[in-house]
Amino acid sequence: MDISDRIERALRAALDPLCAPGAPPRLVAAVYHSVFPAGGRVRPELCIRVAMACDEDQPELTDGVAAAIELLHCASLVHDDLPCFDAATTRRGQPSTHRAFGEPLAVLAGDELIIVAFETLASSAVAAPHRLGRLVKTLGRGVGVPGGIVAGQGWESEPAIPATLYRRMKTGALFEAAAVGGALAAGVGEDTEAWRGFGQRIGEAYQVADDVLDVLSTSANAGKPVGRDEALGRPNVVSDMGLGASTRLFDQLVEAAIDSIPRCAGRDGLCAWTNHMVDRIRRRTHVSYSQTHAHP
Repeated sequence: MDISDRIERALRAALDPLCAPGAPPRLVAAVYHSVFPAGGRVRPELCIRVAMACDEDQPELTDGVAAAIELLHCASLVHDDLPCFDAATTRRGQPSTHRAFGEPLAVLAGDELIIVAFETLASSAVAAPHRLGRLVKTLGRGVGVPGGIVAGQGWESEPAIPATLYRRMKTGALFEAAAVGGALAAGVGEDTEAWRGFGQRIGEAYQVADDVLDVLSTSANAGKPVGRDEALGRPNVVSDMGLGASTRLFDQLVEAAIDSIPRCAGRDGLCAWTNHMVDRIRRRTHVSYSQTHAHP
């Protein structure tokens, strides 16, 4: 079974219990709408790739951690798209959850995804319960305050937003949780700081690329509204530094991320996958740049 199949199977297994008799059908539909069809699934794949590089011995636990991370990510997107935040009308090329089901069900769907994420994590750790505590703390750190997604969203309500810190919280924190979570799922002991640094740098690079796309891409190509950073007064690395400096920062973060991958059995394979993922991101930004600067 390839990694994408592992991820989709784990997500379906996590959400299928919601279809039990008595569940509000439109709420269940809103939850599924928020997770499918698949987006990039980069965070859960990162989790599984790290676990494989560390000679995973509990693939069911790895898949549960990966699914939990993606569910938390999807929850953050549902809430981020709400009228009180981004007021985004599309996500992944389809109507955002609040546009498709209304704001009340979107709020509840996002809340339910957070609950299901931690239920999935707990149920997947039956064969390795001694690993569960650190995994719960790792995922909680990635989404909560002071350094996770919630904190990043909170900075948008402050009078001044520290750009680097904002990038780390909004995107880097959950990438960090994915990398550390994969290592912990595979049984890596106390020394997970290097994995934390790897995930954080990859996440920051991903956010830099997302900032570039927000400036250069179209809504049709991005599958979501663009130009929102400028409209909402949020930090955007291209607006702050220019396109050339943003590209250099992206390359520096990627190089630092790859250099920080710890010694492990599958280090070469993980480096190769990281480079492949980065190349895909570069192609997307290059296409957006070419289309933006195309002559009629």
